[in-house]
Amino acid sequence: MKKPVILCSIAILVMASKCNPDEPNVVTLPTNLQVSFYVNELNVDVQANAENANFYSFFFYEGTDSTFIESPDGLASYTFTETGAYVIKTRAHATYYDYIERTDTVEITDPGFTGGIPTTGYSTPMSYAGMTLVWNDEFDGFDLSSDWVQETGNGSWGWGNNELEYYRAENTTVSDGYLQITAKQEAFGGFNYTSSRIKTQGLKSFKYGRVDIRAALPYSQGLWPALWMLGDDIGTASWPGCGEIDIMELIGGSGYNDRTIYGTLHWLDNGTHASAGNNSTIPSGTLYAEEFHVFSLIWDQGSIKFLRDDVQYHEINITGAEFTEFHQNFFFIFNVAVGGNWPGSPDNTTIFPQTMAVDYVRVFQ
Repeated sequence: MKKPVILCSIAILVMASKCNPDEPNVVTLPTNLQVSFYVNELNVDVQANAENANFYSFFFYEGTDSTFIESPDGLASYTFTETGAYVIKTRAHATYYDYIERTDTVEITDPGFTGGIPTTGYSTPMSYAGMTLVWNDEFDGFDLSSDWVQETGNGSWGWGNNELEYYRAENTTVSDGYLQITAKQEAFGGFNYTSSRIKTQGLKSFKYGRVDIRAALPYSQGLWPALWMLGDDIGTASWPGCGEIDIMELIGGSGYNDRTIYGTLHWLDNGTHASAGNNSTIPSGTLYAEEFHVFSLIWDQGSIKFLRDDVQYHEINITGAEFTEFHQNFFFIFNVAVGGNWPGSPDNTTIFPQTMAVDYVRVFQ
């Protein structure tokens, strides 16, 4: 399957060298260097274009080695030996000594991954010693249960995050034992993207216990899947005075990566927004989209712990007076945002449609 590759970081440098005394004193450097990357298994095709460029050159870095390719038309290909994150340097030349360049880091993922809902991954049990299963949704059948309601539209200022999608009920489906929230590139309601956002507000909310959510996540630049909670008193206390518990957020694409999830708390501390959290990253060459993972919360009067696949990666002490928000009931929100202040906008590397598949959500107390 040939697909655009995710750009993880970009740095642009403009360089002009006069090492050759035979060159004229005035040279017009190329401008507006644009580079696109496409991956087909371990092979990467690169297409570069710049104004006033006479030719191009590429450096492909793999381990301690590098491969140099010169190209008259800005096209080059290279095959890596294994999955991972690799640096590719692109130059647009006026002369051999006068050029501009940019450096990109690309993520080469499992060549066998072709999208869709995975069939493997981590699971957790239906019971824990000393705890009772007080609520769960296994997403059986063909419709959302009555414990959920849809939020539609784009909210106030893109749901407070400058998001770019229009949330529609039609982007939520339940089938084959999975809740599926799909983000699409389509025009609706004055926006260029659609997705879904569902919540249990006014129907199911909880204070303390263990939460397990088994899910496979979307990927690509500008995608922002989230499994999270807000305090029941948001209508009176507003945000962040109601408190927010982000069980899982993934920020796809450039600047972050599709291998890292975040667990975070938000609250109001002496009139000021405060937050604390950490992240959990799976090995290079893999994606959270390729297998199911379980994102868990263990919450009591003293602390909130964040786990991924039963491995704790963060703990926050909530015994201080500033943490009163986290000693009340919270409801669930599941959504896939497109764009927004954190991930930025989709670009030409973003792959649509993208689906977050949730196998189950379980609350134990």
